[in-house]
Amino acid sequence: MIAKVQVPSDEAQFDGAFYDDETKEYGGFGASDGKFEIDIKICHPGEVNKARYMPHNPCVIATKTPSSDVLIFDYSRHPSKPNLEAGVIPDLQLVGHTKEGYGLSWNTIKEGYLISSSDDYTVCLWDISKTTHESRKVEPLQIFTGHTAVVEDVSWNHFNGSLFASAGDDKRVFLWDIRSPSGSPPVNSFIAHAGEVNCISFNPYEEFVFATGSTDRTVNLWDLRCLTQNVHSLMGHDGDIYQLQWSSKDETVLASTGT
Repeated sequence: MIAKVQVPSDEAQFDGAFYDDETKEYGGFGASDGKFEIDIKICHPGEVNKARYMPHNPCVIATKTPSSDVLIFDYSRHPSKPNLEAGVIPDLQLVGHTKEGYGLSWNTIKEGYLISSSDDYTVCLWDISKTTHESRKVEPLQIFTGHTAVVEDVSWNHFNGSLFASAGDDKRVFLWDIRSPSGSPPVNSFIAHAGEVNCISFNPYEEFVFATGSTDRTVNLWDLRCLTQNVHSLMGHDGDIYQLQWSSKDETVLASTGT
């Protein structure tokens, strides 16, 4: 589903009726009418393990499916209401994995570059900008191997379009350079947590900083220039950590979710 939501601006005038004397704040649950509207629905084969839009063209969305394929949808080419009889019609089908997975990341520098991680212990790289209209099936440019367990997540560096990181159930983080010859080992690898590493995310403001989340209930902060020890550990979760997201407006704000 493609939806839009109206968010109040910083200069918005608040209704005094919703002022809370105890917290000294405006708002709260039910304080205003909902401004959430669904614009487009697209048929998808089963559950969506992950969906990410392409930074260079937000109309283009990549999804992870319960099968091994990654699907590409350009929602500007689809009707607002799906034709259920027609079924699932992706614009592109990216092949290369043999099992499902959850990691998915668009390159913010190289337009069309997409990486995906899988339960098959691999990472696949595609360039959808090189596809032709004749074929909807796209083979990977490279398949990266080295992890000895499920690869849970991947993340591109926002300052170097050739560098990305992968994180896996083998408790390790691998750093890869796509300029290396096919079949090359990672440029670096290290044990990042005491438990399985479920998620990884590069900071969009700081070239060398990235974060990892784990089943050990911690978020670790790292600096590429010194990977022998994490910079800091963030605690507070009572369960496994599954997702990380840096703020797009504040370089020091990081959100994490878990069980």
